Amino acid sequence: MNTEEEARSAMKKQREQEKHLQQSMLSRAETEVETLTSDGIEAEARELMAEQRQQEESLQQSMLSRAESEIGVPTDAQ
Repeated sequence: MNTEEEARSAMKKQREQEKHLQQSMLSRAETEVETLTSDGIEAEARELMAEQRQQEESLQQSMLSRAESEIGVPTDAQ
């Protein structure tokens, strides 16, 4: 190989290494974003479910209290 061919070969190899490095970085970044997004969605879903459960419990308690007062059940009798 002459010097020019060696230079071309070295440049080609360097470009391939840079491309591989960029692909690796992109893949890692995509995985990280997916993980963060997934974790965030799961956390938000848990929070919303907890809020909904609390609202339902509060509604049930309100309905029970109203029913007790309408039929005249003393609140101490529970």
